[in-house]
Amino acid sequence: MSTQTQTDSAVPRIETFSVDADTDTSPDGALAAWFEGVSFGFHEGRLEAEDLPKLAEAHAADGRVLWGAYDDNPGPHAWNPRIPVATYGTMVNSLNVGGGKFLDAHLITAVTVRATHRRRGLLRRMITEDLQGAADRGHALAALTASEATIYGRFGFGTATHTTSVEVDVRERFAVTSPSYGRIEVVDADAAVHLTQEIFAGFHARTLGSIGRQYAYARRSSGLWGEERPQPDKALRTAVHYDDDGRPDAFVSYSFAGWDKTPYTMRVKDLVAVSEAAYLELWRYLGSLDLIERVTFTMASVSDPLPWALADRRCRELKSDEDVLWLRILDPVAALEARAYEHDGSVVLHVQDPLGHAHGAFLLEVRGGKADVMRLGAEAAVGLDMDVAALGSLYLGGVTASTLASAGRIRANSADVLESADRLFAHSRQPYCITHF
Repeated sequence: MSTQTQTDSAVPRIETFSVDADTDTSPDGALAAWFEGVSFGFHEGRLEAEDLPKLAEAHAADGRVLWGAYDDNPGPHAWNPRIPVATYGTMVNSLNVGGGKFLDAHLITAVTVRATHRRRGLLRRMITEDLQGAADRGHALAALTASEATIYGRFGFGTATHTTSVEVDVRERFAVTSPSYGRIEVVDADAAVHLTQEIFAGFHARTLGSIGRQYAYARRSSGLWGEERPQPDKALRTAVHYDDDGRPDAFVSYSFAGWDKTPYTMRVKDLVAVSEAAYLELWRYLGSLDLIERVTFTMASVSDPLPWALADRRCRELKSDEDVLWLRILDPVAALEARAYEHDGSVVLHVQDPLGHAHGAFLLEVRGGKADVMRLGAEAAVGLDMDVAALGSLYLGGVTASTLASAGRIRANSADVLESADRLFAHSRQPYCITHF
């Protein structure tokens, strides 16, 4: 099923369609052309026809809606006009908002605009129409993970979670000092698909800021699929940790960087644990791999317990800090009432939203951990004044209102209001998202 948005003939036509895994497998079809557009935008290799059925199955399983912008008036030697000059995709998955609560999030992915068609408003047309549709369907927020950090703030998205990239020296001085328990086994790819999904479900249930994973994740974490193609990754290994009762509670997928790279390095692709103790057991295992001198991991938590569990914390070197999840609040009442709170209190929020979805004044009151949010009139006294992107950053408690105020992103009428907001939005755990989409 597809829909079209037509303007005049000089402006690319925008078309949306869902994926049918049984029919959208022709190498000359719309789905294959859309994948070519995405691959071009992210500088990836051309689509292999044999990969299309698996990719179609994955996108259908995710319930994705795909958008393409098509130039119906190409030049005489232009590339295939069936390949979109801009792409965009959406799906829905759950966001852990704390306290065992989940909220369906409208996820945005595969955003590209060909350099030949920039400055024509294609992204703005797609994202504003899409956000309006998501709001009309009752979604309280939208989310994305951004390849470029300068694009999405103007559409109301704010960074909400971060991870750190670490490099760990696992030579002689490396030692994890926490008590050991359970056992670790290397598992084959077929078994790993189910095990990694089971373990991630446990992680997702307990981790504030976690986003549910799409179909391809378990296949890539197991090695059944590679990063670029849905073909086996023969270099990837997966190890699973089992607790003392034989229940799987953590896994790590990793591959060797090669003998031509020194120091000899193992690269962690995916590492998921349902507890801090299980997380440390994976590091104990990684530190025991023969011939390996360094282990790299790009998705460690900003509150990583590893350095505190090492006999020599200098074995772990912090390389970078990166944003992961960006949130865009569409309905402040529904979003704020859905999340968990650890402290009671109240604050008035004035939110500026050029697109109108979250614009207005809102009274947030929390009693017994339950929030009630009331929309106020424009004349309401200002407590905190912010744009909608700042509200997205504040939403999961990954940054304090005071920090955003110091950065000029929030304006408060008193220090007491800032202190109250800090307490209201705080969580005892930092939000942590290890799912890219």
